[in-house]
Amino acid sequence: MTRVVITGMGLYSPLGCSLDECRSSLKTRTNKVKVIDELGEYGMFSRLGAPVTGALPDYPRKKIRTMGRVGILAAAATEQAIADAGLTGAECLSDGTAGVAYGSSGGSFKSMCDCADFITGKNVTALNASTYVQMMPHTVAVNLAIFFGIHGRIIATSTACTSGSQAVGYAFECIKSGAHKVMIAGGAEELSPFTVGVFDAMYSASRLNDTPSATPKPFDKKRDGIVVGEGAGTLILEDYDHAVSRGARIYAEVAGFATNCDATHITNPSSEYMEICMRQALNNAGINASAVGYINAHGTGTVAGDIAESKATFRVMGPKIPIATLKSYMGHTLGAAGAIEAILTIMMQRDGWFAPNLNLSEPDDACAALNYITGNGISLHTDYVMSNNFAFGGVNTSLIFKVDWPLE
Repeated sequence: MTRVVITGMGLYSPLGCSLDECRSSLKTRTNKVKVIDELGEYGMFSRLGAPVTGALPDYPRKKIRTMGRVGILAAAATEQAIADAGLTGAECLSDGTAGVAYGSSGGSFKSMCDCADFITGKNVTALNASTYVQMMPHTVAVNLAIFFGIHGRIIATSTACTSGSQAVGYAFECIKSGAHKVMIAGGAEELSPFTVGVFDAMYSASRLNDTPSATPKPFDKKRDGIVVGEGAGTLILEDYDHAVSRGARIYAEVAGFATNCDATHITNPSSEYMEICMRQALNNAGINASAVGYINAHGTGTVAGDIAESKATFRVMGPKIPIATLKSYMGHTLGAAGAIEAILTIMMQRDGWFAPNLNLSEPDDACAALNYITGNGISLHTDYVMSNNFAFGGVNTSLIFKVDWPLE
């Protein structure tokens, strides 16, 4: 059986633009949510967001003219991951050995605005040669292929909050099938008034504008909704034998993956099918639930979502499993969430320390009684961790990562 391993990781996130920066933010339990005054101009209740910290690389215009901010974030994270894997300039990236699986919820906000100007103002000058390609659903995946000269298959995932995790899972399956030896996988999203407005219109965006660091509050009795973040996360997945043959450093193995659709409601989550997805991932990994030592929860801070997820997790894992959500630090990075959270989960797994939930002072009685990590976090060595994400449309994903102890 082909084994699939992770040999490179890169990210641009509200927590930081390197693993070390993110580690520091988690260790100091620093919430990165901010008040964004611009949002007040749109008449929304929420003025909160979690932007990426740090400047993006200054790429030549010719390289990024077909990219919006979401594409540039993805390129920056991917450049970092390729270098981390020791593959910069490697022949395997350009000879058809490698492919791309990458997603986002949508394209660039500026291009959407240009299209709106064209339609409402009947103004064709609002459009240019790059307008559509910066906003099309597969903009990130194809722009990465062009930017890095990848000639293998393109898998473009655009499934909202599972875009990044589905991309990692489909890259895993692509290598398992023998189609490619290397896959660039991940997700990206840019913060905009539109992404915040979508949740504000559904009354599911947090309104704690006077106390930004106190939100989001996943699983807490007083939670009041989502905070939208942005960023990009890229993982380099490789066939194990290919990685070993070139002497690559291996972060972790992708042990299992599952995705399904509850096919019941476009926005209300189904706890039953979340449970089924987790059980399918365990089955795919060939392990029992008791082998998993930690769960990275989707944990958005919405009433219905937290309840459904916690109950599904309880039915699969029981009450003792340590669980936390990284969204309590950086909000919901939407299409980037599954990839960024996978990277940080693997980082914590290798460190033998898992960050606590922030803003969780009184767990909601309606949520299942799980072992929610609080305080200063926990020290734990575990071979297996699970990272879960759930999206509009009833799309569910579950990823399982394995690290062999002691680390090399």
